[in-house]
Amino acid sequence: MIDKIKPIPSLSSNSVFLASLLGIVGGFLDAYTFISRDGVFANAQTGNIVLFAVNAATGEWVESLHYIPPLIAFVLGVLVSEIVKIPSLREILYSYRRSILILECIVLIIVGFLPTSVPNIIVTTSISFVSSLQISTFNKLDKWAYNSTMTTGNLRTATQAAYAAFTKQSQEAKIQFKEFSIIIGSFLFGALLGTFTTTQFGNKAIWVSAIILIVALVLYHKDKGYIRKRCADSL
Repeated sequence: MIDKIKPIPSLSSNSVFLASLLGIVGGFLDAYTFISRDGVFANAQTGNIVLFAVNAATGEWVESLHYIPPLIAFVLGVLVSEIVKIPSLREILYSYRRSILILECIVLIIVGFLPTSVPNIIVTTSISFVSSLQISTFNKLDKWAYNSTMTTGNLRTATQAAYAAFTKQSQEAKIQFKEFSIIIGSFLFGALLGTFTTTQFGNKAIWVSAIILIVALVLYHKDKGYIRKRCADSL
């Protein structure tokens, strides 16, 4: 009876499918904050550190303080992603990665309800937190490290893989190039989608990224197969 159950679509934490969905979300959030929040990129913290330093060096201390909350939120996201890995918590949560996806969805849904009058710093700080959760929890593509909310490192890796595939005829490098190219393309698609939907629907467009995460949440499973296990137990 159990053998006749149709396979449920799923994906592991290091699969190219899940990485593609997360890459779309990463590109979407960057476009969303850039368009709706005065040209700000909330995913990466390099800019915040540089702008903090520039303003501090020119004596604009009040302005420099604006770049501190996103940095703190990013650090908190990393800490949360580590705390949920504590064995006692993992027993309660069953899958800490699934819990992180749920938390991301909740934050993004709340951000969508915030009016335009809400200061940009609140939105960018929230998205910095989400970005931190995502890149700290989902950071492997197959056996390689990657980033779903920033594409610079992925572009470097894809270029190195392309060089190795061409000069050394490495089959592994060909696979790596293909998978990282997919992630870069996913990020680009997410940025295009974020631009279009934010232009059309405004602040509530961020719910599109939440929907994508919900799709990832439904399909994602641990190696044990949580959904299939529940279906089998119910028979």
